[in-house]
Amino acid sequence: MVKQTIQIFARVKPTVRKQQQGIYSIDEDEKLTPSLEITLPRDLADGFVNNKRENYKFKFQRIFDQNANQETIFENIAKPVAESVLAGYNGTIFAYGQTGSGKTFTITGGAERYSDRGIIPRTLSYIFEQLQKDSGKIYTTHISYLEIYNECGYDLLDPRHEASSLEDLPKVTILEDPDQNIHLKNLSLHQATTEEEALNLLFLGDTNRMIAETPMNQASTRSHCIFTIHLSSKEPGSATVRHAKLHLVDLAGSERVAKTGVGGQLLTEAKYINLSLHYLEQVIIALSEKHRSHIPYRNSMMTSVLRDSLGGNCMTTMIATLSLEKRNIYESISTCRFAQRVALIKNEAVLNEEVDPRLMIIHLQKEIQELKDELAIVTGEQRTEALTEAERLQ
Repeated sequence: MVKQTIQIFARVKPTVRKQQQGIYSIDEDEKLTPSLEITLPRDLADGFVNNKRENYKFKFQRIFDQNANQETIFENIAKPVAESVLAGYNGTIFAYGQTGSGKTFTITGGAERYSDRGIIPRTLSYIFEQLQKDSGKIYTTHISYLEIYNECGYDLLDPRHEASSLEDLPKVTILEDPDQNIHLKNLSLHQATTEEEALNLLFLGDTNRMIAETPMNQASTRSHCIFTIHLSSKEPGSATVRHAKLHLVDLAGSERVAKTGVGGQLLTEAKYINLSLHYLEQVIIALSEKHRSHIPYRNSMMTSVLRDSLGGNCMTTMIATLSLEKRNIYESISTCRFAQRVALIKNEAVLNEEVDPRLMIIHLQKEIQELKDELAIVTGEQRTEALTEAERLQ
């Protein structure tokens, strides 16, 4: 069992305009935890005395500044999680931040350059590369891609997606077994034997995502998307199977409706996005308080699906994406505050091993036959299945 808190990282989005100096500074001392200091610019235009708090300091495992490339992000954040998944532990990486701060770019990547690939394609490449090197075990890989749009779940890998509208597609529903394990009905699992097959599934899912243009972002993701890699491995001849899941989560961005001034469908989407992020925060606050007996996982679909990732059997990592421009400074502070709360949650990851019942049955049947043969040699008579009268009475 591995006990560890949720790892938190910060990534600063490159600004479009030349940034005015002094909004933030990164302090990366060798001996201390890296910290990000945000300084509120003082607007002295009104001539009033300004007694508001001026600077905020937040600690992260590591902070990636504007010039950090996708390769660095993968090596430092996603690679350790992918390694633990190959070892048989569950893993989750999720990106959180306001709309337009670079969550989708970090998780999925940009479409313009090959070097802009995000965490999902790089993780798939890494996992399949490792599977090819390890010829001692038999691996099977399955992929699922879930979208949560306006609190309804949809399967992004459903082949009927292109032909029909969202309302006509079967909704993914949550079922719970007596052991409180979550099962998703109508979510398909697709086997991927090569990296190419897995990437094709990713691209198919990405084309089916809900995207809209908002005042903050030209291609804003309007839904939460959870890309899951299911990995199972076993050694030839062994009855023990290891299962591991890796959730790569791209959350939809929170936004202040009063600030963006959206209406109609965009407003409905924003309400659902903000509500589900509010429920996520409620779960995180409840988990960070020591004496809470009830954790409100069932409030939203997303917190139900990610139950294991939050305070359960999983190694979880969070990336806080920050857009540190003057107009977004309060949203950035609120993202950092959220990350500090997330860092208080302890997860207990367990090695997911189980005995395959089918292999066990074959093994036991073989053993019974061998014992029967031995008995026949000793007694000199072949046993039949039926019991004698004396044995029955006994």
